[in-house]
Amino acid sequence: MNEAETRAELIDPKLKACGWGVVEGSKVLREYHITDGKIQSGGGRGKKIIADYILVHKGIKLAVIEAKSDELEVGEGVMQAKQYAEKLQLETTYSTNGKAIYQICMKTGKEGLVNDFLSPEQLWNKAYAEQNDWRERFANVPFEDKSGTWQLRYYQEIAVNNTLEALASGSERILLTLATGTGKTAIAFQIAWKLFQTRWTVRQAHRPNEPARRPRILFLADRNILANQAFNSFSAFPEDALVRIKPSEIKKKGRVPTNGSIFFTIFQTFMSGTDAEGKPAPYFGEYPKDYFDFIIIDECHRGGANDESNWRGILEYFSPAVQLGLTATPKRYDNVDTYKYFGDPVYIYSLKEGINDGFLTPFKVKRIKTTLDDYRYTSDDTIVEGEIEEGKLYEEKDFNRSIEIVEREAKRVNIFLDESNQNEKTIIFCANQAHAALIRDVINQNAKSKDPFYCVRVTANDGEEGERMLREFQDNEKTRPTILTTSQKLSTGVDARNIRNIVLLRTVNSMIEFKQIVGRGTRLFDGKEFFTIYDFVDAYKHFSDPEWDGEPIAEEICTSCNQNPCVCAYEPPQPCCVCGQSPCICIQDPPPPCYKCGQRPCVCKKKVKIKLRNGKERTIQHTVQTSFWSADGKPVSAEEFLNNLFGELPRLFKDEEELRRLWSNPLTRRTLLEKLDAAGFPKDDLLTLQKLVDMEKSDLYDVLEYVFNGDYIAMTREARAKAAEATIFALLNDKQKEFLIFVLSKYVETGVDELDQEKLPILLTNKYQSLEDAKAILGDVANISRLFVEFQEHLYEQRVA
Repeated sequence: MNEAETRAELIDPKLKACGWGVVEGSKVLREYHITDGKIQSGGGRGKKIIADYILVHKGIKLAVIEAKSDELEVGEGVMQAKQYAEKLQLETTYSTNGKAIYQICMKTGKEGLVNDFLSPEQLWNKAYAEQNDWRERFANVPFEDKSGTWQLRYYQEIAVNNTLEALASGSERILLTLATGTGKTAIAFQIAWKLFQTRWTVRQAHRPNEPARRPRILFLADRNILANQAFNSFSAFPEDALVRIKPSEIKKKGRVPTNGSIFFTIFQTFMSGTDAEGKPAPYFGEYPKDYFDFIIIDECHRGGANDESNWRGILEYFSPAVQLGLTATPKRYDNVDTYKYFGDPVYIYSLKEGINDGFLTPFKVKRIKTTLDDYRYTSDDTIVEGEIEEGKLYEEKDFNRSIEIVEREAKRVNIFLDESNQNEKTIIFCANQAHAALIRDVINQNAKSKDPFYCVRVTANDGEEGERMLREFQDNEKTRPTILTTSQKLSTGVDARNIRNIVLLRTVNSMIEFKQIVGRGTRLFDGKEFFTIYDFVDAYKHFSDPEWDGEPIAEEICTSCNQNPCVCAYEPPQPCCVCGQSPCICIQDPPPPCYKCGQRPCVCKKKVKIKLRNGKERTIQHTVQTSFWSADGKPVSAEEFLNNLFGELPRLFKDEEELRRLWSNPLTRRTLLEKLDAAGFPKDDLLTLQKLVDMEKSDLYDVLEYVFNGDYIAMTREARAKAAEATIFALLNDKQKEFLIFVLSKYVETGVDELDQEKLPILLTNKYQSLEDAKAILGDVANISRLFVEFQEHLYEQRVA
């Protein structure tokens, strides 16, 4: 029997006999899609991971089954079963051919043949030796699926379940680390949904049999755009359950809002507020300390958990609540306070995993160097404003802060405009707000589009109009504005799915900020195969930094207690000796005026502005270098990529004849490309390599031949098609010839993708308007398919004479 028959006739009956799908609360998921497959250049997807069976009980996935035909040995599915279980974080997994069952425990490492699958109750008790009432209550509430239109991805479900498991086990501080763009707000929503529906509260957690109210949940962010996006994302809750806390509303009503279940605000709102005498009195203090049951801190690495942060006082004030931190950055030296406060994450999902699974968009990096990346003043240039330090070498960190050369910025803008598609949505990160305004103006002066709102600035100074422009930019149906310039404001929290380019015109020294800037482009959008980072400032070094791909840093031994991890008791900052508050709410004296100009702030120091001598800007040269990415997600040079590919090819075919045979059949060609992708050589990188070795008019086959055999002389696609015509057309009738001439013209025009089996229906429709008309002219589907496959064998027989 084949695999499908084996499942239907042998495996399904055994599962039923063991109670699966029969026992109440048990369910069998078939053909469960774990991943979507990595996005490929050309619009396709890599191989998806699909589990044959997932066993679910009481709403929780407990085991995975890899099925094989009864004609194969049961061991053939063991490796896949282990890989799927590891990805889904399941304790139990099976391989079966219908006749034998091989069971593996991922927790203990015990494995071997068994007589039957474990029953739903047996598997539940195996996974959860210690029973917990709240675990089952949470599990009994289905995920909110927006009336069947939305489904959690596998990692989102794990993140929700691990958080709820920590909650059920009594954890008071919980941390989730997931890459930007993976849907942390959706995860937070599902957690809140289950708490709301089960009426979990801090009090109920310890007294489950008492009458229960709805929980009070606080979503705390540090930017209004994040709080607003979260508020809108929670729309499935009853309208009267949601409350957006705003300073204007508090001032209007004279008190903080309390009539709701789920509250959204930002740290800054909670820190503001005054008493009747006009003295500082933070609004959060108007709530009792135990008012909230659960607090979600979005982007928690940006200050809320920092030992020195004033915002930390909010979290400590509401310490009776269970607190969940959401972050996109793994443990690094500049965010250790976050991990010290919350503890180790209950789940981590990295950028690399998201891209490989097909849930995030891959990216390319173009590193651009110019001959004016640094500058030393010479007397032929004009000082327009300010005082120059003669002899000083001005570097990237100085530009647009202490020195400005408009011609330099214009050159960079024009390099980007020439390299990119000017209709693609782009965010440009600038040194400061003034620099963002300059870049905006230079772009609008030089871009093909003359729309006055083609490029706009969105910074703190742009206020509500900037927010409106940002909303227009986020609307995927609108094309204006196309480019946003910014400094800090858009490095986080911009949910714009169709961003195709990120341009770095300022230094990025923080790994955390760098990851978040990259996250602006990773979100999926139809037709978006990759996004491009245009790097003018050597930020690419952050990619090759071991921190980008490496494991979280090891805990250092505490210098006080000499323990790892530290067991010192955390001592909160001492209250202010004047106001008695922590953090201090005293009105601070303003800084003294400048002793030179007498102004506060100082206005005597001006940025140096330089005008290059006439014509000098035309001599600025530039180079563009594209990075490749290895299988483990690390950047490599074109030379390294070529050498690695040279070493890999002999593992995939033994000689040139086998390569020709594999490439000349659409099915084996696709398998070869999948193997190359898995080895770290995706098709889009091979296409980039094709340009670098000047073979854009040749076939990818020629590129592989050239790498395998340096003496190989490539043919253009046009020459290959022409040389093969006599052999191909020898035994064909006129109608078949006409069709293949059409196919070959498309091949010459765009490349080998036109010869994929999936393209055949499209080619037939384009040529004959409909498949029925094509069959009337060329014969039945089998004959057409055979014609399409067999002619390719002759196409790749051709070599340069």
